[in-house]
Amino acid sequence: MEGHATRYLSSLLLLGISALVCLAQSDQLPQTDDWRPSVLNQPGQLYPQVNSQRYARFRILAPQAQSVSVTLGGRGGTPLTKTEDGYWIGTTAAPLDEGFHYYRVIIDGASVTDPGTMTFYGSCRLESGIEVPAHDQDFYALKDVPHGQVRQILFPSKSTNTSPRAFVYTPPDYDKDQTKRYPVLYLQHGWGEDETGWCTQGHANLIMDNLIAEGRARPFIIVMTYGMTNDVRPGGLARFDIRPFQTVLIEELIPYIDSNFRTLSDQPHRAMAGLSMGGMETRQITLRNLDKFAYIGLFSGGSISPEDVNNTPGFKDKVKLVFVSYGSREIGGGRGGFGGNPQANAEALKNAGINCVFYVSPNTAHEWQTWRRSLYQFAQLLFKDDTTQTTKRFELRVNCGATTSYKDRLGNTWLADRELGAGNTWGANGGSTMDRTGVGVTGTDISQIYETERYSMDWYKFMIPNGTYTVRLHFAETFEGISGPGERVFSVSLQGKEVIKDLDPFKVAGSALKPVVKEFKGVSVENGQLVIGFTPKIENPQICGIEILAE
Repeated sequence: MEGHATRYLSSLLLLGISALVCLAQSDQLPQTDDWRPSVLNQPGQLYPQVNSQRYARFRILAPQAQSVSVTLGGRGGTPLTKTEDGYWIGTTAAPLDEGFHYYRVIIDGASVTDPGTMTFYGSCRLESGIEVPAHDQDFYALKDVPHGQVRQILFPSKSTNTSPRAFVYTPPDYDKDQTKRYPVLYLQHGWGEDETGWCTQGHANLIMDNLIAEGRARPFIIVMTYGMTNDVRPGGLARFDIRPFQTVLIEELIPYIDSNFRTLSDQPHRAMAGLSMGGMETRQITLRNLDKFAYIGLFSGGSISPEDVNNTPGFKDKVKLVFVSYGSREIGGGRGGFGGNPQANAEALKNAGINCVFYVSPNTAHEWQTWRRSLYQFAQLLFKDDTTQTTKRFELRVNCGATTSYKDRLGNTWLADRELGAGNTWGANGGSTMDRTGVGVTGTDISQIYETERYSMDWYKFMIPNGTYTVRLHFAETFEGISGPGERVFSVSLQGKEVIKDLDPFKVAGSALKPVVKEFKGVSVENGQLVIGFTPKIENPQICGIEILAE
């Protein structure tokens, strides 16, 4: 187990450093002139800027400088060119990945922060930061929902003879009911970062606020503290000793949290997760302390193999979830050099009867967008086997083809359709959407959902808590090109099993513009995914609405 950890750590740290300059693609694209200031800029500052193609543009005032560059945008960074007014300006050579990026400015060889933007602790120093808007940024957006609190604490540590700092996220309702207790997730940062990272760069608090407001996650406490990682340097990684931090976490921080916050302080209600080197720490500490943690999350931080399970007594009985995630650019076809194939390990664990989820963040590398998405997925799976689990109250309604949500006459909210993408909890593979507002579907209290549709898709995939569900599928033939039975016929499957063969919505309804509802009870979700498949026979399959209701 020790040997695996050191091999993981060497690869992880190198990836963490190279990720600062990871690009979405290498080919130069014509640049769109729709530049906007980064959302991380200081108030009133126009630079740096980002355009819709994900290029970044920088401007630095340095009239006496001989050379200025930015350490972002390629292997050599982005060189800036001096203008007559003493400013240096330049644009990245290629688009950047979506999400957050560190960078610094190099002026005549001196490394400084950009005065135009806010600073963030990374690479063991304060760095400038730029945010490239992501297509799925809604899940960590600041919304008009109830918000939890992030509290700074100083806890006593006899082992270090200090009072280390930690940040504690408490859910929105924490102070309303003084009798209610909560599960706890201990969440670790990566190398070069500290306890501020998960809420500042990662938006962990906003992710949780939004999940709780949508009923997708059970409210729980998150504790974030310094992982004692930053004295480690390349070349000395193999000598990293987890024991000092393990002592702080297990013997000092956890007892302090359980004494000062209303926690559910037993093993089934405690989780640990971390990104990169924090994932390595999570792996080592949880395997040694299964009496303390029931849920394990490794975000770009190695994996757990069948050998680890066999060498850890009680693993199968005590661990309720192993969650492993990577950015797609990290694993490159399934292998990332992390002591084996993490996806193969995950499949082996599942085959051995262990609840293991493997998640890949599309089009990202060893970077914060990968880890934001990982937390979003992981949080929805935590603490779901309790009698108070949110799975019992889980309801999801999707207005297929729609771009905005809709509340029907019965008071149910139908959420807008989403194309499958990173961070989304559902989406379709292929197909297009169609808005047929005003066509006048009759015989329903929820007519608006039948005025949109997604057609020509292969399947819908939903990332939802394990459990048993009732699934309702809504269809209506609204296309004027279908004028009779037999012109659009398709089959539908749930979890890979065909449940409707040769469905003809026109024939079943008796005509066009009438709803057809098919309901299926007892649909089991065991791996966090519900898949609804569509097989074309004549024309293209189409669907107007989907309901997934926990039984």
